[in-house]
Amino acid sequence: MFDWLIVGAGFAGSVLAERLARVRNERVLIVDRRPHIGGNAYDRYDDAGLLIHQYGPHIFHTNAQQIVDHLSQFTEWRPYEHRVLADVEGRLLPIPINRTTVNALYGLDLQSDEAVEAFFRERAEPAAEVRTSEDVVLGRVGRDLYEKFFRSYTRKQWGLEPSQLDKSVTARVPVRTNTDDRYFNDAFQCMPKHGYTRMFERMLDHPNIKIMLQTDFADVRRGISYKRMIFTGPIDEFFDHRFGRLPYRSLRFEHKTLDVPQFQPVAVVNYPGAEPYTRITEYKHLTGQEHAKTSITYEHPSAEGDPYYPIPKPENAELFKRYEKLAQATPNVWFVGRLATYRYYNMDQVVGQALSTFQKIDAALGTGTKRARAIMQSA
Repeated sequence: MFDWLIVGAGFAGSVLAERLARVRNERVLIVDRRPHIGGNAYDRYDDAGLLIHQYGPHIFHTNAQQIVDHLSQFTEWRPYEHRVLADVEGRLLPIPINRTTVNALYGLDLQSDEAVEAFFRERAEPAAEVRTSEDVVLGRVGRDLYEKFFRSYTRKQWGLEPSQLDKSVTARVPVRTNTDDRYFNDAFQCMPKHGYTRMFERMLDHPNIKIMLQTDFADVRRGISYKRMIFTGPIDEFFDHRFGRLPYRSLRFEHKTLDVPQFQPVAVVNYPGAEPYTRITEYKHLTGQEHAKTSITYEHPSAEGDPYYPIPKPENAELFKRYEKLAQATPNVWFVGRLATYRYYNMDQVVGQALSTFQKIDAALGTGTKRARAIMQSA
């Protein structure tokens, strides 16, 4: 008999497993259908001895000190500020669009934020009501930059026109008038010093935690005794797709090792043109590893495969709400994480959601914390 069955060994499941085992002193079984822990953040050493991210680049960034403090129990950090270039008309230009992008693309010499803002304003095509991703970009920078940087990339990534996608998709990418070429503005931007997998190993290293990999939830759902469950997989899968499948976008990763020490000037280069892939990642920029060779990954968006990105359209949100009502009426099951809540969360947001869920569980169940403290005091 386990106190908890946790489905999924990514950030949501692992953070909760550690808290329940350590703070509440409860027995946890965590299952995952993949052959490893860490979810999409899993990293590994390839045949050349280079540390790569199996499911594309994961860059940790946050403004929440509480989340940094929590994860710092399980890892040291390597400072890293993420920079991305876009291959536009044969030139590598900063993305998010900034003053450097505008000057290089149009042969200008704009010297102030005000001048760049005026440039954008002259070209902007504001919509009466901003509803779609297309509305967001056209209303901010105009049609030419929209076509060069956003339209094809978004179409490849989502399999839909920006005019068919919710405004939240492109609203995630800022537009700047200064020369700041960092992809993120967060106060804390770092990488786990020894990789994400090592961090997850330390997080789950507790005698109260048992891990079963290559194990499908459906195969153990009724064969294992447990009191409560945390589910971090697709919410529609939990309910056997009762109302139909929630749409997701998937990715196919093409990993390559090259006989050169460096392939590109930054970790990620976006390809918003006709190429079949959206971006190429070179991991040595992220890890700081020194090696005679380098490993890269091409990302190919796909309609088939593992679910990565909930597709933000109004009809999908309505379908999720139907599943959410079922979830709220399901006793002793907590739904946590990107797939279980059908939201595009960053890693720090998933950690924050998991910590918040633990606080609610601990408050609702009550006695576990006292029991754990008593054990610690008697030790």
